[in-house]
Amino acid sequence: MKEQKEHPFVSSLYLLRNSNDRAALARLRRGLGKRMGTPDMYPYVVPYLPDSSWGHERYFLVASLFAVHPAESRRGISFGSVFRKIWEDSGKSDSIMKRFEALLSADSEDIGGYLRHAISLAKSRNVAIDYHQLFYDLGYWDHPDRFVQRAWAKDFWGYKMQKTIDS
Repeated sequence: MKEQKEHPFVSSLYLLRNSNDRAALARLRRGLGKRMGTPDMYPYVVPYLPDSSWGHERYFLVASLFAVHPAESRRGISFGSVFRKIWEDSGKSDSIMKRFEALLSADSEDIGGYLRHAISLAKSRNVAIDYHQLFYDLGYWDHPDRFVQRAWAKDFWGYKMQKTIDS
């Protein structure tokens, strides 16, 4: 999947982290698991919301996930690559692969719960996240072509094909 431009909203989250604003990050964490966040989050999220209400949920979701694990990866890293790293570090655990498959199967109504668990897992394994890419990907999660899910799957499983072809 091609690397996406930096989004001003996600950049604002990194500024909070870089300025060591722990109070702001705590306010953002309070919205974890709550649809459309909490009023504590509004000062940090609402200024960036687009005029149409379509897609507002992903702003609150990404903000709360970021506050849990604000480690920044290099740009262009999909969640498929994040899960592959976790899976490899776990000795290629079947349970990690099943979690990834469940994440790929989730619809937009349920994706927040799966991502909360995935972010906690990434934090426990010290695997950084490209939140700009995640923000972009969530905007297209429900696309009928499922190109985001296929790109994540390719980043998770596709490297096996490349190794076979190169061998």
